[in-house]
Amino acid sequence: MAWIAIVAILAAGGVYVFKSCRDLPVETLEKTGKLAEQVGKSLAKVAAAFNQGTITTTFTSYATEMSGNQYLQVATLSQHERFTRTDEATTAFGYLPLPEVIVQAEAPVTYTYYLDLNEAWDFTLQNGEIIVTAPDLKYNKPAVDVSRMTYEVKKNSMIRDTRQAMDGLKSSITWMAHQKAKTNIGLVSDTGRKQTELFVRNWLAKSFADGKDYPVTVRFRSEVRTNAPVLQLKKD
Repeated sequence: MAWIAIVAILAAGGVYVFKSCRDLPVETLEKTGKLAEQVGKSLAKVAAAFNQGTITTTFTSYATEMSGNQYLQVATLSQHERFTRTDEATTAFGYLPLPEVIVQAEAPVTYTYYLDLNEAWDFTLQNGEIIVTAPDLKYNKPAVDVSRMTYEVKKNSMIRDTRQAMDGLKSSITWMAHQKAKTNIGLVSDTGRKQTELFVRNWLAKSFADGKDYPVTVRFRSEVRTNAPVLQLKKD
């Protein structure tokens, strides 16, 4: 009896809907049909985009529009850096070492990290989750605040030309800042990953009606290539 009652209710509902639609103007019915068709397409758009191979194209177009260029900035790091140069010399054809000179410079430096949208981006839909393989983090030219830079001679020598050591330090600061930017990638990788995941989630939410239903995990390409094992500590 319960099953028959449900069928009767559904049947009655179907008749009611049919009667209601029958009395509507043709133009309204057409608009309603188009809206229903659009909604139906939107609800399946994420899966359809993967099936059609347009997911990467859609993402790149959105990211380029939002960032205004081909780079997606994901992390900024500001540090007060100390650059030190030890200048050593010899005389008497290299047999007699001269006292070393140590000079130092300090200044605030800003490091900016980004992902290149022109490089390969891989998206995989796996068990209801979107796995993103993003390009490795890169960095812009470090911005050294020369207006706040200070110099100091940490170790002087009466028989050495300190100015020469200081000039060598000034000319090498750009190179040393680049080396520090490379070293800092490990410090900003988690921030860059989280910002990229947030960006992809926003893209999904704005581009697809069901985009909010998909969790996102981002891996950088070097992490996939190395396939480094997870270290586990043994308990005594």
